[in-house]
Amino acid sequence: MLTTVEAIYDNGEITWTKTPPPGKAKVLVTFTEEIPEEPRKPRQFGTMKGQIRMSEDFNEPLDDLKDYM
Repeated sequence: MLTTVEAIYDNGEITWTKTPPPGKAKVLVTFTEEIPEEPRKPRQFGTMKGQIRMSEDFNEPLDDLKDYM
């Protein structure tokens, strides 16, 4: 008996669109077409505001590099 079940292959993972029949069966995989990627949502700026802080001496020379300056 032959049964066809659609699935999507994406970077080594298979996502079934329908549940395959139970049991053990021989499987043949045929890649039919590429699915275009969905456009990414635009980034929302300012979501990390107030979460990143720099130390007061950020622009001061480093002690480890005094010999090279």
